[in-house]
Amino acid sequence: MLHILFVCTGNTCRSPMAEGLLRKLAKERGIHVEVRSAGVSAVPGTSISRHAAGILQDEGIQDRIVSSQLNGEAVAWADLILTLTGAHKRHLLQYFPDAVTKTHTLKEYVQTQESVNADIRELDSLYADAELNLALGTEPDAAAMQRMIEIRQRIPSFDISDPYGGSREDYELAAAEIRTALYSLLDKLESLRRL
Repeated sequence: MLHILFVCTGNTCRSPMAEGLLRKLAKERGIHVEVRSAGVSAVPGTSISRHAAGILQDEGIQDRIVSSQLNGEAVAWADLILTLTGAHKRHLLQYFPDAVTKTHTLKEYVQTQESVNADIRELDSLYADAELNLALGTEPDAAAMQRMIEIRQRIPSFDISDPYGGSREDYELAAAEIRTALYSLLDKLESLRRL
């Protein structure tokens, strides 16, 4: 069974919606996954936002999701880590550089343009190497840093909009972005299952 971890900031809006929605949609398609979520700055045990809870309830999802802080146990548990923004991904890789091969933003993981995928793989590798160098007390390679800037300039944004503190409509828009990406994720998982 595939273990999928969604990561956002406080684990009260986007990642809990992604967790609940994926669990429901995967079950409907007969795809067996175990899903969790966490936040890079979460207060463990905090209830999800009322609008996120409302959206999940409207979908018939009765899961009781409370916030969790991202930690090494969650990263080790996950086969696939899907962040909701590039900043979340960079934060995760800063603290868990060994997770580079299984960490993606949700939108980048489901996009299909190979040239973009190649850029993302190269950027992730460069970023993980730079973080490792910093951790070891050495300066990152200047040419590698310049290459990271070049790649970032041509990669499209893969961020899911943050509804935190916004209206119900803001949450609906974020949920729609998430739902669209999850449909593509499930299509990808089904095609991988057939291989």
